[in-house]
Amino acid sequence: MKDKSIAEVGVFGGSGFYNFLKIKEELSIDTIYGKPSDTIIIGELEGINVAFLPRHGRGHTIPPHKINYRANIAAMKKLGVRQIFGPCAAGSLQANIKPGDFVICDQFVDRTNCRIDTFYDGPHTTHISTADPYCPGLREIVINEARRIGITSYSKGTVVVIQGPRFSTKSESRLYSGQGWEVINMTQYPEVTLAREMEMCYVNISLITDYDVGLEGHPGIKSVTSQDVVRIFKDNNEKLRELLFKAIPRVPDKRHCVCSSALEGAVIS
Repeated sequence: MKDKSIAEVGVFGGSGFYNFLKIKEELSIDTIYGKPSDTIIIGELEGINVAFLPRHGRGHTIPPHKINYRANIAAMKKLGVRQIFGPCAAGSLQANIKPGDFVICDQFVDRTNCRIDTFYDGPHTTHISTADPYCPGLREIVINEARRIGITSYSKGTVVVIQGPRFSTKSESRLYSGQGWEVINMTQYPEVTLAREMEMCYVNISLITDYDVGLEGHPGIKSVTSQDVVRIFKDNNEKLRELLFKAIPRVPDKRHCVCSSALEGAVIS
């Protein structure tokens, strides 16, 4: 294994992915920040060891505001993971982005509150840059592979991350749509920035399951039923699995992106 690590690539998401990996082992890991959301599955894909962790726990038992994001990222780091794929279910804030589409986000807006969102509580103050929070190298791989296999996707977009577990009011949703933001979700923050603090690459793939409530009544948009959401989510998982199976083997051995040197010049002593 590269660098004597247990896994090179990590994936946060639902159980549908690892069912198709060649499973090697299942690990229970402790970190100084507590336990991660669940045990971590180590699988193999084309000679690459992949660590898989359901961020909500198996059975979806952990709501978004209760996820121990620091423990999840620290556990991946402990295993030697350097690149993380962070797919998530999301709502669309724009009429042209339809249920079933994918958005490979390049920006986020944080609207959460009271989440522990840094590893650096002192004694040295540490300011990482999140001007471009998602790894450009991993984004390029995912964008290219999505196009190659014919997935309807958008190569950039802003995800607004709300606290949850409640959904937005119509007024909140219209505010977010009016800002031009594309996607709404509850888990992207602080997952992505914690990965950057650990100098890990991170890419988001937003799987659009429905239109957010602020788009109700918009010309050409019909209300989505719960049955629609379940069907779209299942279809999206199939497409996601295909995309990950194409993208992960293209992850480079050596990194030259901003993620790999995020702490250089960030510490004020």
